[in-house]
Amino acid sequence: MTAEVGEDRWAAWLAHRRHGGDTEQLRRTLEFLAPIRAEVIAHAALTRGDTVLDVGCGEGLIAFAAAQKVGPSGRVIFSDVSNDLLDRCRRLASELGINECCRFEQAAASDLSPVEDASVDAVTLRSVLIYEPDKPAAFAEFHRVLRPGGRLSLFEPINRFASPEPITRIRGYDVGTLVDLTAKLKAVYEAIQPPATDPMVDFDERDLLRLAEHSGFEQIHLQLRADIERPKPTPWQAWLHSSGNPRIPTLAEAMEQTLTREETERLSAQLRPQVEQGTGQQRMAVAYLWAIRPPD
Repeated sequence: MTAEVGEDRWAAWLAHRRHGGDTEQLRRTLEFLAPIRAEVIAHAALTRGDTVLDVGCGEGLIAFAAAQKVGPSGRVIFSDVSNDLLDRCRRLASELGINECCRFEQAAASDLSPVEDASVDAVTLRSVLIYEPDKPAAFAEFHRVLRPGGRLSLFEPINRFASPEPITRIRGYDVGTLVDLTAKLKAVYEAIQPPATDPMVDFDERDLLRLAEHSGFEQIHLQLRADIERPKPTPWQAWLHSSGNPRIPTLAEAMEQTLTREETERLSAQLRPQVEQGTGQQRMAVAYLWAIRPPD
């Protein structure tokens, strides 16, 4: 998938910036996401004829899998803040011949007002709450749109597990004596996403449990996985020209903004062998949560 001229940041990130335009990195990303999709769908316990709301549908990773589960007698509501991504999903749904079973709504997780009260059998989402500053409102909305006995199934990265990163590392790699240079780069990212308040890091798995319980869900289950390991070797250009999420610049863009050419060369000489050989440290935690709106 290539980015189209004029696409919003969400669509452009999924099409290009999350993998730096490298097809192998995109393949790895999709390979990583496949079991996540399977888990979210499994925890949603979908059956033929169900109506599913996929919040923050993106390119439809979860929603199209849900469509296969609920079949032609079911219905899938695609919701996202990005109209460009909804357009992509519309086109794919048309190509698959399932438009009649699909509905598309531009909405944030914290304001699902286009979706009627108690109208869906399952709510699914993947990596959505990390962008949502009002998480209690989002959980209240999930509860509102579900029918009594309806299921919530979500996946979220727990970014607090890897935050804050030591000053001696950037994106998991040792900066050696160049702490002063990476401090300039980190300042760029922290100005956009302040560590103390950004929704990416303002919660952990315990907060997810609390939010679900306080919103009225029951039979709440959570699985947490945390890993500290070496990253896979990555092509330098792909790493340099990728960004961790749609709101932040690539490292190449941050370097151009803050460092001189000589400083960029010094830092690249320090980081490139580690990136290409996979000798950094990757810290990652993720959580699955699934729950039920109580029957009346």
